[in-house]
Amino acid sequence: MKKIALILFVLISNIVLFAQDNLLQNNYLREGVTLNGRWNYIVDVYESGYYNYRREPHDESENPGAGAYFMNAKPKDKTDRVEYDFDAAPTLLVPGDWNSQKENLYYYEGTLWYKKSFDVPNYDSSKRYYLHFGAVNYFADVYVNGKKLGAHRGGFTPFNFEMSKVLKAKDNFVVVRVDNKRFPDEVPTVSTDWWNYGGITRDVTIYELSQTFIEDYSIQLDKANSKQLKGFTQLNGESKANTQVVVKIPELNISKTYTTDSKGFVEFAIPVKKINKWSDNNPKLYTVSISTDTDKISDKIGFRRIETKGSDILLNGEKVFLKGISIHEENVMRGGRAHSIEDARVLLGWAKELGCNFVRLAHYPHNENMVRLADKMGLLVWEEIPVYWTIDWKNMETYKKAETQLKEAVTRDKNRASVIIWSMANETPQSEERLSFLTNLAKATRALDNTRLITAALEDHPSADDKNIMVIEDKFSDVVDIVSFNQYYGWYGGKIEDLKNIRWEIDIDKPVIISEFGAAALQGFHGDKSTMWTEDNQAYLYEETLPALARIPQFSGVTPWILTDFRSPRRMHDVYQNGYNRKGLISETGNKKKAFYTLQKFYKNLKTQN
Repeated sequence: MKKIALILFVLISNIVLFAQDNLLQNNYLREGVTLNGRWNYIVDVYESGYYNYRREPHDESENPGAGAYFMNAKPKDKTDRVEYDFDAAPTLLVPGDWNSQKENLYYYEGTLWYKKSFDVPNYDSSKRYYLHFGAVNYFADVYVNGKKLGAHRGGFTPFNFEMSKVLKAKDNFVVVRVDNKRFPDEVPTVSTDWWNYGGITRDVTIYELSQTFIEDYSIQLDKANSKQLKGFTQLNGESKANTQVVVKIPELNISKTYTTDSKGFVEFAIPVKKINKWSDNNPKLYTVSISTDTDKISDKIGFRRIETKGSDILLNGEKVFLKGISIHEENVMRGGRAHSIEDARVLLGWAKELGCNFVRLAHYPHNENMVRLADKMGLLVWEEIPVYWTIDWKNMETYKKAETQLKEAVTRDKNRASVIIWSMANETPQSEERLSFLTNLAKATRALDNTRLITAALEDHPSADDKNIMVIEDKFSDVVDIVSFNQYYGWYGGKIEDLKNIRWEIDIDKPVIISEFGAAALQGFHGDKSTMWTEDNQAYLYEETLPALARIPQFSGVTPWILTDFRSPRRMHDVYQNGYNRKGLISETGNKKKAFYTLQKFYKNLKTQN
């Protein structure tokens, strides 16, 4: 009985210890200590640093021993055997993926251990310390000074753990087990059309916080009343109950004081007489501060309303056409996963040069740099989670993983004015199980945030009666606010010259966004317009597709596929693809193709007509 009790105690302790902490809001503008830089790493193909020879996890043992890599063990003397040494191991840059940094890890999918030693400047034992990760792809187990803080799954959303109880002023070390293997029951699943970059791909930061601090907040323009701001604040700490919270927006002469309830939560509504609304033409941001006696945060927030009326999208009550482009999170010139504010400036700068007021961040939540910069630049944003192609629709655990990623994305970006659309999925095959899965995601999203629009990238197909008529027959279109679909007539079937005869019949009184169309072209390869893989063929498809789409009565926006060429293991033609999806308007070397200027001209003429 004692043995059973001990096992139960260990398991229960692990469940409590390994549970992920609530996500910190606005870490982006908090002052922190970066752990970016060189980290030692060990490739662990057999996962011997995580499991013992009986395939039992070391971190579920009361005495893990030196064989557990997270212990960062050193030989006690010359007779002691330790079969690894982080300090003698090579290094990788964090943030960054391992595939683009090390040639021998280019195709690697599996477990890799990272280790970083660090001190805490001005360490104060009366404070609370959190370790925050912008993203790790895909599984992450996090240990500090040999103690497990927690685990996270999902490759594109942030997470954090408190480490106050295990931290010291000096000689600390953090070890992260990262596993990017693909599994059928994960989100995304085993099959994608982008590179599965493994590693600690975004910033790692230590935050020093008060015993009671501002954990979360939201402040947005009231969906029902444009002369009122609505929001909430959530405190964390023993003194969170009955605490005064001060909300200030100096430019609007707002200074309001509220008192939290027993759970440290308070909702508020603030009347505003006149407000300069954020838009793509006027990206106005207000400085908003929220403070208590022990904590203060400041944010830059824009206030705007986004809604639909019939087949129109309304921004602040005015019809807006979404001139967009789809974007993958890759650095074009350097290669690998994009992660810096400079990467974001390049990508969004190109979108602006195209004439875009809208970007679709595919097919997963991008770095917070992207949406923060979009706020400043006046770019409207579509965000989505990687519910992509064939998900395990019947698996409730898979649904929970998707919902968790959705919640983490909404939590992080709910105060970003640029984000106007949450997308539930991309190109998913229809079934009743899929409909239930996506409908529940939409319900969960609206419960979290009712101020933005819901969509998903659906698919079209020819009518059974007339091959020149394309239709959308998807029950999920009844759930969404915007009907979006991907179409590749002229590339995946059909001839470009026949596009002038194609029409889309969509019997739905909702706005329509064409979320993808395009053709692949090898930059620098030219020929006649009918020759596949040429820049001329790609431009020809754009020239014929754009007017055809513009004939759709509900046509409210378009995000062609895609801004830049990006890596994909599915694209293996050695002459034209060489491991890249070539549908980009810009090559992997940063050179613009002919179709870039075709789309640019189309958007310029749209502006003239409006």
